Amino acid sequence: MNRKILIAGIGNVFLGDDGFGVETVRALSTHPLPDGVEVVDFGVRGVHLAYQLLDGYDTLVLVDATARGGAPGTLYLIEAEARPGPVEGPGDGAGDGPGEGPGEGPVLDGHHMSPDTVLALLGALCAGTGATPPRRTLVLGCEPACVEEGIGLSAPVAAAVPEAVRMALDLLDPPAPDEAGAPGRELRRTP
Repeated sequence: MNRKILIAGIGNVFLGDDGFGVETVRALSTHPLPDGVEVVDFGVRGVHLAYQLLDGYDTLVLVDATARGGAPGTLYLIEAEARPGPVEGPGDGAGDGPGEGPGEGPVLDGHHMSPDTVLALLGALCAGTGATPPRRTLVLGCEPACVEEGIGLSAPVAAAVPEAVRMALDLLDPPAPDEAGAPGRELRRTP
């Protein structure tokens, strides 16, 4: 494999199911991985993630708790939309998230950066350094049951970790199609 892929586990292990990304990349790191694939536990260090992405990756897979209204433990594979370069003002679709006002960049609180804020920061850093952001960004998310103070995943989220690992491995090495041409294993995707 000649592409560089970063699989980044993010989340706070002290907030219950918010630790899903961290636990998933820990489990994933026990598997043999193709050359060019890095699996890193970033936890709550979003600024570090943004700076590591300046090293040039073809694909970024963010693994995180993702509340989308499904049953706890539901897994999602979401293709993130490309963001324009630096964060702009209101009305352009970029940088209008919480904590960002007109003409402001992402809020640089290294312990409370959402994936959207990390990607916005990355856009600004790439514009300033001439680096290229990942061509493709995916979010491998899991519906949390509880993100209140406490260590450890809830039962449905803990049960989803092995399936999330399988999904990540399938992203790296898609299974061969069966005799009828259908995929050997199907990744579940969400719009």
